[in-house]
Order: sequence, then structure tokens, then C-alpha cells
Amino acid sequence: MRRLFANLSCFPPAWAVLLFICFACGVNPEYSKPKQQTKTETIADLGALPRFVTDPVDNPTSPEKVQLGRLLFFDPVLSGNKDVACATCHQPEFNYAEFLETSIGVNGVGRGSKRFFQDPNDIPFVKRNSQSVLNTAFNGIRNDEPYHPESAAMFWDGRAKSLEEQALFPIRTFEEMRGHGYAEDKVLEGIVKRLNAIPEYRALFAAAFKSDKNPVNDGNLAKAIAAYERTLIANNSRFDQYMRGDSGALTTGEKEGLNLFLKSGCAKCHSGPMLSDFKLHTLGVADTPNRKESDTGGNKNYGFRTPTLRNLRYSGPYMHSGTLKTLDQVLLFYEDLAGGKIENPNVEMYQMDTLANQLNVKFKDIDRIVEFLNSLNDDSFDKSIPARVPSGLPVSGR
Repeated sequence: MRRLFANLSCFPPAWAVLLFICFACGVNPEYSKPKQQTKTETIADLGALPRFVTDPVDNPTSPEKVQLGRLLFFDPVLSGNKDVACATCHQPEFNYAEFLETSIGVNGVGRGSKRFFQDPNDIPFVKRNSQSVLNTAFNGIRNDEPYHPESAAMFWDGRAKSLEEQALFPIRTFEEMRGHGYAEDKVLEGIVKRLNAIPEYRALFAAAFKSDKNPVNDGNLAKAIAAYERTLIANNSRFDQYMRGDSGALTTGEKEGLNLFLKSGCAKCHSGPMLSDFKLHTLGVADTPNRKESDTGGNKNYGFRTPTLRNLRYSGPYMHSGTLKTLDQVLLFYEDLAGGKIENPNVEMYQMDTLANQLNVKFKDIDRIVEFLNSLNDDSFDKSIPARVPSGLPVSGR
């Protein structure tokens, strides 16, 4: 091989032309070259979730903040048309997500898979699949690294860096909660005025933020919702118990699935206690048919953040576009991906993440890997819904 490259070096123009042809044809040499021996991750690359949540320095929790945040989360008063709450798309009974490919926000009616747009309608579907709020208190956590909740990646594109920052995005987004009633740069001002006009909310904000002269503001709105969301945790799955030392917490089949999960290369991205590296990866996932435009992701290169693998039983469909309905389909996607297949016709070979070529998911192993993934489920989280909200509007919206 060395002799071959030595000979080629005698003809630099031809070699340059060959490289030009490769890239012009959309061939990423790193992605398309034959598989090479790579590092196999071990169980030490995974981890149990912490038993307790870490709060940001500027937003320590309190019962008053949590109580306020819970009511705000379920109150459609935060939406432009007073028809959508945070809980509309993040439903307790569905793992604080929903069983839809992509969400229906403004002008929608119904719950979960039965939700639909009212007629007439000019509101598009929400751009991406609704991610679960559950365990987002642990977003960004990695093994043996300092954890900073004020800089934890949120959303499929990682555009928000904390739960506090994340909380205000849906309120400002046209198809999610804002609607036609407000301009994007005016909606938070309008929502704060609404809240200030409700005596019960004024009292709740004053109790939660005692040192503030004018506690009803968008910053405290975000802090209260984030404080509530940090109570929504499921950190005692059988996998967590196993990682904490209970060798009998997993069945023989689940342990086999864990070994195959590691051997297949899944943990190259799905690692750490949340089974996510929280990085953007370009994998050529198909676009949702619910939107006309192609979704180019957070880096405009079709990169999307690695999702957690926790509580997958309750949070389908999967991927940022919600186009894969079952875990079997997800693993078959990765088997095809390792073979060079790209599902999204808008993604070129040169854009693909080189880690995709290091996967080795085999059809015969899928059942066992799914068996392991099910050990990551934990339904012991808080599913309670308030009986009423201070606005008097329908709890969780229409």
C-alpha cells in the first residue's frame, strides 16, 4: 500500500483530479471507506443517573417556585390564543411527550395521536418531534466531567443551553404557542401583562421570588417552569440499579443486549448516564412529510443532537422527524446506515458523520438490544395534573 501511494505521488495532477471527482460526486472518503477496527466502548462508558438534581447557581429550587412552575406548565394562558399549554405537547401520560410524528400546537384540538387541526387552518405542524421533558434536569451530564446545568444543551438542535432558556422558546414560536396574536418580539411582554392581571399569579410570583420588587417578569416565568421541570425525573430504572451494583437487576437477555449494544457501536454517541453525548450528528434521517421544507438541523448540515435512550417505551415515534415508529425500525435504520444507505435525499455522502461507518448493528441482534433498551424504562415519575389553573382556562389547553 505504501508503494502504491509512493507511485501515485509521481502524478500529482491526476491524484488531485481523483480527489476532486470524489468530493464532486458527494463521496466522503472517511464515511465510504471500508470499516476499520475501532475502539469498542465498555460499560464504563455508560452510567447511572445521579440520585439528586443539581440546580443552577442563579435558580435554586424552592417549593414555591415548583408550585408556580407546575401551574404555568399546565396553563394555556402562556399561549397567544390561550389554547396551548406546555403540557399540550408534553403530556404526563405520554412520558411528558406525545405519540405524534411532529406536534400540533396552535389551532389544534385533542390529545396525543387524536389531536388534529381545526378548520380553517393556516398553522403548520411544529417543525420536529416533541422531546420528553422527563430527565431534562440531567441534560449535559457526562461521566467524570463537571456538570453545569446553566449550559446544558436543549432541543434537537441544541439552540438553548439551559432549562431556563428553553422555557421561553415555545412561547415565542408561531406554530407552537404564539399564533397570530403577537409579533415574536412582543409576545413575552403580552404574556407577562396577562399574568400580572391575575391576582392568584401575582401572589404566587411574589411568594416564589420574595426579593424581587416586580416579580412577575419573563425571567422569573422561565425560572419557575425550569424549577418544576427539574422535579420530573425517572432515575431508578433497572439499568440504574444494575450500574449502582445490583447485578441481579438485569435479566440474562438484557445483559446480552447490553453487550451487543456496546459491541455494535451504539455507545459511540449514546454514552454517559443519559446515554447521549449531546453532540450534533448528521445521519441522513428522513424529513417529516408534515412540512414542505427540508430540516437542515442546528448546524445547517442536517446535524441533530443525540437523544437520550431512557424511557423509549413511552416516547415514540423516534428521531427528530418522528418518522420511525418502533425501536426495531430505529435499529434497522442504523443497520442500513452502516451499509452506506442515506434515507434523506437532501443529505450528501460528504455530509455524513464518520461515526456512522463505525456502527455494526446486525439484524440478528436487534431483539436482544431492544430487550436491553427496555431496562432503561422507569415509570415512577410524577404524572399528576393540577385540577385547575389560575387563569380558569382548560388545564393543558384544548
